[in-house]
Amino acid sequence: RMKANVVRDMSVEELTQKLTDLKEELFHLKFQHSTNQLDNPQRIVAVKKDIARVNTILREKELKESK
Repeated sequence: RMKANVVRDMSVEELTQKLTDLKEELFHLKFQHSTNQLDNPQRIVAVKKDIARVNTILREKELKESK
């Protein structure tokens, strides 16, 4: 699980890459879940929250740059 202050220290490029990685992980987790191979279904919830956290920080940085 990612902490918001750690995410805020990342650059926009790192955040974009992290977002891509998280979305890919979420896809794989959903696939595993649909085939009953997923050990920990709560991991899907955690990854969704991480995606939301990264999107929020990206938006904050975008608004900060536009000022």
